[in-house]
Amino acid sequence: MKVLARLGFAAGIAAASVGAFAGTASAEPGHEGGNRVVFVQTDNPTGNQVDAYDRNPGGSLSIAGSYDTGGNGGQLVGSVVDHTASQGSLTYDADHGLLYAVNAASNTVSVFSVYGDDLVRRQVVGSGGTFPVSVAVYDDLVYVLNALDGGSIQGYVVTDRGYLQPIESWHRALGLDPTETPQFTSTPGQVLFSPDGSQLLVTTKNNGNAIDVFHVAPSGHPSTTPVVNVEAGAVPFAAAFVDNRHFLVTEAGPNDVAGFTLHADGMVTPDVSVATTQSATCWITPTGDGLFYASNAGSPSLSTLQTGGHHELTLLGQTTTDPGTVDASVSPDGRYLYVQTGGTGTVDEFRIHFDGTLSSIGSVLVPGAVGGEGIVAL
Repeated sequence: MKVLARLGFAAGIAAASVGAFAGTASAEPGHEGGNRVVFVQTDNPTGNQVDAYDRNPGGSLSIAGSYDTGGNGGQLVGSVVDHTASQGSLTYDADHGLLYAVNAASNTVSVFSVYGDDLVRRQVVGSGGTFPVSVAVYDDLVYVLNALDGGSIQGYVVTDRGYLQPIESWHRALGLDPTETPQFTSTPGQVLFSPDGSQLLVTTKNNGNAIDVFHVAPSGHPSTTPVVNVEAGAVPFAAAFVDNRHFLVTEAGPNDVAGFTLHADGMVTPDVSVATTQSATCWITPTGDGLFYASNAGSPSLSTLQTGGHHELTLLGQTTTDPGTVDASVSPDGRYLYVQTGGTGTVDEFRIHFDGTLSSIGSVLVPGAVGGEGIVAL
C-alpha cells in the first residue's frame, strides 16, 4: 500500500505532528542514493553528527563532509565502546533517498536527503519514547526502537515530500523491566522488518532474552502485543535475514550466531547455532551472497560465517580489528567491509576476497566518535 493510502488510513485514527524542520523545506528528497560513499554516525553527546566519506578506488575512505543532526548522542550506563548498544542506529531508505539518524539523548530522529556524498537535513522528529537506538524501514513505513523506560516502538509514514509523520496509534510499549542493570546489556538492541514487511522483530538482549515479533497490517498498524520468543540465557542482540523466512541472531550470552525460522504466526524456531569462540559477539552484517560478518567487541575481531542449504552455518575464520568492534556495513558491490571500532572512534577498512576472507586496507579516525555506532555504505 502506497503512502497516500496509508496517510488516508492514519488521518482517521491519529493526529500526527511532523516535528522541527531544518534545511530547505521545498526541496524534494534525493534519489541518487549516494555513490561510493560511507556515512558514519558519531553519537557524540555534545552534538551528534553524520560524517560522509568518499570510497576511493581500492576501498580506502576520504572525508567529504560533516553534518550536524540537530540532536545529541547518548551513552547507556555501563557501555564503553558501544554507547547505544544497538544495531541500525543509522539507516538508509533507498526508496526515498533518505538517511535516518537517532539522537539518543535528545529522544529524536533526524531525517536527511542523500545527494551523493552530500546530506541535506530535512527534519528532526520526536522518537515517541526515550533513548532511540534503532530504525527499521519497509516501503513507506518506518519504525523506531526506544531503549529506556521499558522500551517501545513508534511507527511513522514517509510522506510524498520525504518527511516522517508519526502515527500515535502505532506506538507499542515493550514492557521490559526499566530497573534492570547494567543498561547497555539490559535494553533492546534492534528493530527490523521481515523481508515482506508483514512482521516486525525486536531483540530484547538480557531484559527477557527474547525475540519479540509484531504482526504488521498492510496499513502499517502493528499488532497490539508481540509474540514473545524467549531464548533463555542467549542475550539476543542483533539480527539479519538470510532469506524471506530465515534469519541469524548474534547471541552475546554464549557468543554464538544462531539461525532461526520465522513463522507466519510470529513464532520463531531454532535451526542451528555456531560458536564464534570470541568475546561479546553482538553485531552482524550480511554481504548479500551468503556471507555474514559478526562483530566481537571484546576480542576485538570479526567472525566470518557462511550460510548454505538445509540451514547450514559455517564459521570460516576470524579477523583482528582495532579495539571495540561494533557496527559494520558492506559496500553494495560486496567488495569492501567497513567496521566501526568504538574503542578509538575509528572505521577499519577491509577488502572482501572471493572466499570471504578479509585483508586490511587501513583505517580512518572519526572525530568525536569514541563509542559511536551507526554506519551505512552506499
